Amino acid sequence: MKPSDRKAFAQLVSDVHAYYRQDVSEFTLNVWWEGCQEYDLELVTKAFTTHAKDPDRGSFCPRLSDIERILRGTTTDRAAVAWGAVMRAIGAVGAYQDVDFGDPAAHAAIHDLGGWPKVCRGDLRELGHLQHRFCESYRSYIARGVTTCPAVLMGDRSPDAEYERRGLPPPKPALIGQRPCAEVLMPAIPARAAQPLLERT
Repeated sequence: MKPSDRKAFAQLVSDVHAYYRQDVSEFTLNVWWEGCQEYDLELVTKAFTTHAKDPDRGSFCPRLSDIERILRGTTTDRAAVAWGAVMRAIGAVGAYQDVDFGDPAAHAAIHDLGGWPKVCRGDLRELGHLQHRFCESYRSYIARGVTTCPAVLMGDRSPDAEYERRGLPPPKPALIGQRPCAEVLMPAIPARAAQPLLERT
């Protein structure tokens, strides 16, 4: 949402609370704004309607976590989608090329598993176990927030040194997500950073 949407958003949250016969404070409005600011107003409005129609939760006034669950899915859903992207990238990109999922949690989870080449070369008989470890790690990073992760997952033959020797710019990594991970985590840092790890301030 844009700053200009704040008034309409505040009215929306107030109307939702009125529907559930609850008052809304300025603090509550600020919490809702901070939590939903990254989404379009139309999507948030639809999420409130979806919550109200939910036969299990709809009789209770929504919390921010309820709307986040509707807009993003549960952490289990997101981990499953991320693992699907990893599996597609293994076949399409392979272990040699650098890869960027545009997802800090996926980068951190793959780093925990030993890095991109190791994940690509995992034993097929251990695939279920690898998926379990990835999803567990991914959900953990989503739950507590990603503070550090590799800017780019380096392939087995990342050509940085050779290109630097020749004075040529290195090739860009295969971008799986819509935005580079470095841009998602720290907009000021380029997609291929000089340091292997990024830290969010």
